[in-house]
Amino acid sequence: MKYALKLACTAGALGEIPVGAVIVDAQGHLLAKATNRKEREQDATAHAEILAIRAASQALQSWNLKNCTLYVTLEPCPMCAGAIIQSRLQLLVYGTDDPKTGAIRTVTNLPDSSCSNHRLQVLAGIKETECRQQLKTWFRQRRKR
Repeated sequence: MKYALKLACTAGALGEIPVGAVIVDAQGHLLAKATNRKEREQDATAHAEILAIRAASQALQSWNLKNCTLYVTLEPCPMCAGAIIQSRLQLLVYGTDDPKTGAIRTVTNLPDSSCSNHRLQVLAGIKETECRQQLKTWFRQRRKR
């Protein structure tokens, strides 16, 4: 999660909502890293989680990430939650809840819903204070501009 926070900081400095994502394999080896790039790429799907899943799939030459863990600083949105379920990630570790669009536990719970064909393990609140503060600070500065 420390690395995901560093990535999020980089994204924020580039004008993106500061979200960072990292995917590791069962041995803890880094497979993929990504930040939000929605503004830079003018692509609504360029969320950190989606980009990390794409990169990990390329690294493994498989869409099935069954023995992998995704670390992300913010609770995934519905689009990202769907991609996480479809990629069969074993474990999702996220930093802070998203009270507006969180689709893992906060607003809705896609992994445990009847529409999910995969049982995702979830650990929430890892480095929660740092993740939440990073987002609050970024949005506060953005509003001042």
